Amino acid sequence: MVTRSAYLKDPCKASSLPFWKANTVEIPDHMMILREDQLSAGSSDAWEDEPYFKLLHDLRDVKPPKLPDGFAQSRVGAVEFAAHIASCYSREGITAEELSCYQQRPVYREDLWIAVSEASTGRLSATGIGELDPQVGEGILDWIQVSPEYRGRGLGEYLVRELLWRMRGQAGFVTVSGRLRNETNPASLYRRCGFRGETVWHVLTKK
Repeated sequence: MVTRSAYLKDPCKASSLPFWKANTVEIPDHMMILREDQLSAGSSDAWEDEPYFKLLHDLRDVKPPKLPDGFAQSRVGAVEFAAHIASCYSREGITAEELSCYQQRPVYREDLWIAVSEASTGRLSATGIGELDPQVGEGILDWIQVSPEYRGRGLGEYLVRELLWRMRGQAGFVTVSGRLRNETNPASLYRRCGFRGETVWHVLTKK
């Protein structure tokens, strides 16, 4: 059980999950989630270990971003979002049905679902999802993805900064997490956009 006061004191260390999920998601029996300082020597011998970072942005000094030349925002639905996410991952993904369930969550905000397409071809190039929890004033970033062929053009940074810009005045802070051993090094993108923190959580799955 994570209390509101404990979470607000240090959102990254209090829970690996956003506050709204922390007391509602049931961890399966074959899994444990431990902060790095909670790991004991040899604890990984019987467990597969996947480390995750969790970072925080205080929403100070947020400026409106500029969409890179040659791209435009586009309106797409859950099916297109899911297909795009799948095209960006080799080992992860989400179905359109699961994404549709996102839209039933208490933290759902239609204006925090962003899609960007190449202007000349209409090809979906980047997508990002934000959520907003008014209970604690937490903004959450999720599924920030850029197609492999469009990486290196500033689209990832645009998505993150645009979501932060849209959350200003509504959220007091924003959190994001991701796999630490991801070859695309997403933590470096978030740090360039002003996220801070050193907290690492370990998702342990029984071998």
